[in-house]
Amino acid sequence: MPAAKIAIIQYSLYGHITKLSEAIAKGIRETGATCDIFQVPETLSDEILEKMHAPPKPDYPIITAEKMKEYDGFMFGLSGRYGTFPAQMKNFMDSTGSLWMSGALIGKTAGTFTSVGTQGGGQETVNLSCIPFFAHQGMVFVSLGYTDPKVFNIDEVHGASPYGSGTFAGSDGSRMPSELELSVCESHGKHFASITSKLASK
Repeated sequence: MPAAKIAIIQYSLYGHITKLSEAIAKGIRETGATCDIFQVPETLSDEILEKMHAPPKPDYPIITAEKMKEYDGFMFGLSGRYGTFPAQMKNFMDSTGSLWMSGALIGKTAGTFTSVGTQGGGQETVNLSCIPFFAHQGMVFVSLGYTDPKVFNIDEVHGASPYGSGTFAGSDGSRMPSELELSVCESHGKHFASITSKLASK
């Protein structure tokens, strides 16, 4: 069975999503699948980013809609914005009209993970807000579920829900992903890759 080819498509403003992306990529690659990390184009000006004290962007290539044709599945890394995903990701999704018209993404897998500021910030809703896009494209949503028992953990604050792995950044963005959260991300990557590999081999 040929190895599945998976892309992680992220938007990371302060680095939290990038850390999750790299942990998920590690899990994906441990299954034998290939994984590339991309970022969506930034829509904010350098002046605004400077005023927001945003660090430099990570050194990952910018994704294009056409590039998606090369992959079997996609994990979307989503910074939370008032319980939904950011405008930068919406801007990219809105650029995929030609893929929708041609059915190029039908049957490909999709998964999500998120970083939000607070416990009410969208660990579930940010992931769920992507479902209409996946449905219109004919993609297969692969949830995290409770495939990793650590999602049940209530001994410490942590991100992740049945819909996808995640982290809490804190309202000021100062909290970085914990070891538990990164471990769940690795498990998420393994689970997503195993399902994608099965579907890609059909």
